[in-house]
Amino acid sequence: HDKHRQNTPSVISDSTVLICRNYKGDVDMSEIDHFFTLLMQQEEEGLLCPVMSHGNVHFLWIKHSNLYLVATTNKNSNASLVYSFLYKLVEVFTEYFKELEEESIQDNFVVVYELLDELMDFGFPQTTDSKILQEYITQQGNKLEVAKTKVPTTVTNAVSWRSEGIRYKKNEVFIDVIESINVLVNANGSVMSSDIVGSIKLKTMLSGMPELRLGLNDRMLFALTGRDKGKTVTMEDVKFHQCVRLSRFESDRTISFIPPDGESELMSYRINTHVKPLIWIESVIEKFSHSRVEIMVKAKGQFKKQSVANNVEIRVPVPSDADSPKFKTSTGHAKYVPEKNLVVWSIKSFPGGKELLMRAHFCLPSVENHETEGRPPITVKFEIPYFTVSGIQVRYMKIIEKSGYQALPWVRYITQSGDYQLRTNT
Repeated sequence: HDKHRQNTPSVISDSTVLICRNYKGDVDMSEIDHFFTLLMQQEEEGLLCPVMSHGNVHFLWIKHSNLYLVATTNKNSNASLVYSFLYKLVEVFTEYFKELEEESIQDNFVVVYELLDELMDFGFPQTTDSKILQEYITQQGNKLEVAKTKVPTTVTNAVSWRSEGIRYKKNEVFIDVIESINVLVNANGSVMSSDIVGSIKLKTMLSGMPELRLGLNDRMLFALTGRDKGKTVTMEDVKFHQCVRLSRFESDRTISFIPPDGESELMSYRINTHVKPLIWIESVIEKFSHSRVEIMVKAKGQFKKQSVANNVEIRVPVPSDADSPKFKTSTGHAKYVPEKNLVVWSIKSFPGGKELLMRAHFCLPSVENHETEGRPPITVKFEIPYFTVSGIQVRYMKIIEKSGYQALPWVRYITQSGDYQLRTNT
């Protein structure tokens, strides 16, 4: 087990150790003083490394805003476990203090020490779910005393992310399948890169300790069962919440789990596929004499006519010295945002198959200045409900609980823009 242990997480700001917890006592507390010397030395040499060593002590560190979170160990520790723990620290502290920065540590020393004591024991990560921690580490002193008399059932439970005794009058599960599209289109209209990043989010309102099984139209599952019929999806880089039984997924692609209560992300995935841009943009720039420029933007909804894109924002870069804007739009409204050198064309509702136009007219002090000025890409934001690009489907959600109650699963599909850029000719 030694290889999984880490010793002394420290939180450091501007070379000052703000807080430190030594779990095993086999690394001297003064060793942390060498961390900043090594860091500055590596920064000067341009060889910054996430693992640094001084003698037989290793420093594994991450940076968050103005803080360094550093774990020290003198063993051959499992580095991925150490980094997972450090990022989990950031997540838990942010849940507690809204922002994790020097002030939030200084203002909450007692809570931070209590959290460090619960998150890890003798170098082994323990309860790391903030919902469970919040049941018995509260920020109000009077509540703290009351809460300490009753340790949550989850502390001694194998299911560390869910408490026992949860009760609801109406048992329901809400499943959101959200896909973000990343697209980069070059000035010639060719798609340079595209992929889909998906997430399945749950809002669980179920009594007791329910066992859930989620069925997707996963290509590998259909191949295993010999039923390769209909639309299937190949998911890559699949990442699960800790509640999912990985061994079960690896053996027969079954997503089986006891869910956390309330909101959680069950899984995320990536689909590396050629995506046709759902909203296609063309732009033409006309320059008149030496003092006027007109930008015409055409947007086309390249998705099925039954669907509608909501809250569309098309952000069109304009020259930095443009002024006196005038706009004409076939739908929606356009506004000039001078501090960002953008025209933002907002369309509340954009049906599939439609073509929309926007004209922007600006006065310029001098057109010649812009011959060498490269234009940033046009970016688009949107959300299309009841639709996924990949065609992923929730085929079933089975809910089994020993009391035998009936529960309703509700499914919603949403496609939205991720990093969605269209380059244009200058």
